Amino acid sequence: MNNKITFKHKLKQTIFYRLFDSTRQLFRIKRDREEKNRTKIELKQENIQHLKTLLNREELLKCMPKNKVVAELGVDHGDFSEFILKITSPQKLHLIDVWEGGRYHDGLNNVVKTKFKKEIDEGLVEMNIGYSTEVLLDFPDNYFDWVYLDTDHSYKTTKDELALLKLKVKPGGIIAGHDYTIGNWVEHNRYGVIEAINEFCVNENWEIIFLTVEANYYRSFAIKKILS
Repeated sequence: MNNKITFKHKLKQTIFYRLFDSTRQLFRIKRDREEKNRTKIELKQENIQHLKTLLNREELLKCMPKNKVVAELGVDHGDFSEFILKITSPQKLHLIDVWEGGRYHDGLNNVVKTKFKKEIDEGLVEMNIGYSTEVLLDFPDNYFDWVYLDTDHSYKTTKDELALLKLKVKPGGIIAGHDYTIGNWVEHNRYGVIEAINEFCVNENWEIIFLTVEANYYRSFAIKKILS
């Protein structure tokens, strides 16, 4: 026991430990400052008056309108895109992502092209390459019946996406998405989805209609405009 105590004491006296401890404290101070400066708007009762909880995002898809014009923003390998196609049978599915030179390695768009070659050839699936906030500008207003957001999860990006999507979805349309959570603990990455969604719902008179309750932190949401 004494040897362990002596070792720990000696370790704390090393320059490496002191540097590590100093860096950790600076990180904590920076994190706390950023957290205090975050925009946090509390939801009102009208923003959750029809809220329903669901087990997972596959169950969420079962609640989405079928045979509609849909977009998935943030596609990665297209794994969830397959669920969208299978469960909701969209009339048209737009897959929007940067792919090359962006979030993922170059050439990933070719993986997605191969995966959905049949659907692309049939005109059912269309790949729109670029950042979501840039690609969305190319679509007419009132175009999508519903969309699913799964991009970088930051407050700014999500806020900018919502500002565009409120114009791009049809009246009564649904904006759904992933990662309605404080962050990714494994990657030490603080998200801003909750803040952006809550702020949007309160300021724009929208309501959360679905929230999933997976045991992990990858939870999904769905929102729509409150009827007057």
